[in-house]
Amino acid sequence: METKAQNYWIKIFHTLNESQKRWCAAQKATEIGYGGITKVKALTSMSRTTITKGIRELRDQEQLEKKIRKEGAGRKKITNINENIVRELELIMNENTAGDPMSALKWTCKSTRNISDELNKKGIKVSYRTVYNLLSEADYTLQGNKKTLGNSNSENRDEQFIHINSEVKKYIDNNEPVISVDAKKKEQVGNFKNTGQIWRKKSDPKKVHDHDFASLGEGVAIPHGTYDIQKNEGFVNVGIDLYTAEFAVNGIRQWWYLMGKKNYPKAKKLLVCADSGESNGSRNRTWKINLQKLSDEIKIEITVCHYPPGTSKWNKIEHRMFSFISMNWKGQPLESYEMIINLISNTTTKKGLKIEATLDRNEYEKGIKV
Repeated sequence: METKAQNYWIKIFHTLNESQKRWCAAQKATEIGYGGITKVKALTSMSRTTITKGIRELRDQEQLEKKIRKEGAGRKKITNINENIVRELELIMNENTAGDPMSALKWTCKSTRNISDELNKKGIKVSYRTVYNLLSEADYTLQGNKKTLGNSNSENRDEQFIHINSEVKKYIDNNEPVISVDAKKKEQVGNFKNTGQIWRKKSDPKKVHDHDFASLGEGVAIPHGTYDIQKNEGFVNVGIDLYTAEFAVNGIRQWWYLMGKKNYPKAKKLLVCADSGESNGSRNRTWKINLQKLSDEIKIEITVCHYPPGTSKWNKIEHRMFSFISMNWKGQPLESYEMIINLISNTTTKKGLKIEATLDRNEYEKGIKV
């Protein structure tokens, strides 16, 4: 082939699909004659087998025509054969909100196989794969539940966040301590399964109890955290009894004597950022009384900023401290209190997070009337 014509042919060749390339290469090899397959092979990087196959297909024009469907050929779509299928499918999918309360699939998992069976009962023969395709065409997708509904909505939510940010900035500018507090979920102490995976020798998983009966363990652990926003340091008071307001305030007390007093020797004020629920809620009088006792004890003014309802996950401690603790002990059974304290205390990050932890063996009374 001449160089100019060869380059032009190559450009066209690379715009073709797989079958067309095979036939084009076969045609060129046939035109060249002896040694054509070898030359085209070097030019196109196609295998000798592929070029030979193309030559064979070109010789059999009837076979070539069979390779390409004519317009309108192929199996007809089920929706063209049975126009009612889409309507029946919509009726089944909407049975959870309307229609007969005793319908077949109202209280059944709407899997594609179950939907297919129900359509077959109605005389519409369709496979579960076709059901999947029809649902996709109708803009249905597999979705999990989404937590968006709350018991109450705060009309001034944005204003509250603006206020909190303003207060935090004031305290930090004056080198006054700002802490974020919350309690992590209660953990069973013992050889129980803990969510997550860790590296171990192949086929040698850690064996744990097959049931999470409390009687099989040592007790419960209630990690209450205090996170210092400025220092990127945290303290966790691990309780063994109840999560009460007194316990929550004691966690702040422990933080002050172990870390806060050392980091802020000239502090006159303390800002506490907390969510609005449970033991440190905005309406919990026991929480307020115990905070006042702590304020009198350490002779520092304590101010509390509560996050709006339903926004506890935006609390700094959640994603700056608790999330890393969870990652550090994932897949490891929390077999003892000592192990829990060690795992928390050894939690670090690349940004320099440091955490201290202690075990609180005090017993706290619940339901104190004030």
